[in-house]
Amino acid sequence: MNDEPNGAIQSADGGGSLLVLALLAPIVGAASGLVGAIFRLALEQADRWRDILIGRAHGLLAGIVLVVAICAAATALAAWLVRRFSPHASGSGIPRVEAVLLGESAPAPYGLITVKFVGGLLAIGSGLALGREGPSVQMGATIGHLVGQTFKRNWPDCRVLLAAGAGAGLATAFNAPIAGAIFVLEELVRRFEPRIAIAALGASATAISFARVLLGDAPDFHVQELASPSAEARPLYFALGAVAGVIAILYNRTLLGAIAVFDRLSRWPVELRAGLVGAAVGALAWFAPTLVGGGDAITQRTLDGIVSLSILPLVFLIRFGLGAVSYAARTPGGLFAPILVLGAQLGLLFGILCNFTFPGLSIQPEGFAVVGMAALFTGIVRAPLTGIALVIEMTASVTMLLPMLGACFVAMLVPTLLRDPPIYESLREHTLK
Repeated sequence: MNDEPNGAIQSADGGGSLLVLALLAPIVGAASGLVGAIFRLALEQADRWRDILIGRAHGLLAGIVLVVAICAAATALAAWLVRRFSPHASGSGIPRVEAVLLGESAPAPYGLITVKFVGGLLAIGSGLALGREGPSVQMGATIGHLVGQTFKRNWPDCRVLLAAGAGAGLATAFNAPIAGAIFVLEELVRRFEPRIAIAALGASATAISFARVLLGDAPDFHVQELASPSAEARPLYFALGAVAGVIAILYNRTLLGAIAVFDRLSRWPVELRAGLVGAAVGALAWFAPTLVGGGDAITQRTLDGIVSLSILPLVFLIRFGLGAVSYAARTPGGLFAPILVLGAQLGLLFGILCNFTFPGLSIQPEGFAVVGMAALFTGIVRAPLTGIALVIEMTASVTMLLPMLGACFVAMLVPTLLRDPPIYESLREHTLK
């Protein structure tokens, strides 16, 4: 830990041999891919255990008390682990990684990997609307820095490996190696650095190769065959982008507002605040178990178009608020997966309404759901290339690429014109206070 940043970003062409970095990047990718894959499998098992618990508890007289108590205890334990052993592990972790790469913060201690893994498993497994990508990215970044330190590289080289590990973590979280590499350049370092690009590509490719041994090579979501939209229907995707841009502003402000409310309760122990969130999520899970957790199953049902229009707005509002409150609990967990849930729901709702309004256009609402995922992600994060690549890789569908470009263009334009900052910029500033 001697070669930590001193506040200035080192030049991209200094500090070590490119060949050495090219050899170390696959090591970072392999380790990040294995850790990320095991984390995904553990979360899937936790979701199954939660469903089994809720199912069996419904046969008990005080079943709801049992479910609420377990969810509260698991969430409180996750918060305690963060406070006691690794404060850097709070929240997504992506803002912290950005701060390290920008020279605004020192790298996290290596114990973060264990805290992030166990804490994320407890929080997301108990039903909080958090994503697996945040822990995967931060664990991958920490692994990258650990590899650099182990091989006695200086800070510029460790910085490259840290960024590459973060990209490998995202690639593993969503089975999206291209998005992982793009994410590093577009969001984490926000410029093209050839050394980082080479390392990120090597780490992401290796991470996926190792992760797929455990996870398989199928895309995360299955999407029915979609027809290319007609010329008459294409303007509707620009309109979807505008709606997504407005919703993105509301989501960012709701999320920051929830964090501000929790900050004002600082006299309460963080474990108590997290436990209350866990208890509320447990109560929701008792009545609607399919609405809690990271949300992959919700996204899949939405992409299948089997969600009823009568309940779709209500489910959207529940997940909208649940995501903000879950993140404010300061347990390990990311934002990407909950954003993708909301984007798919927003797109499907918009597509259904357009189909009713313009029946002659032969609109496929499921296509709008796919585009909505990329558009809302772009509006919230302001990383359109990452969002587009991520959705295409997760759905294995390129038919909607052109509509995605149009929707993401407007989704990024609207909040930028209205001077709403990207969510990770705001979270980074909050983290460094």
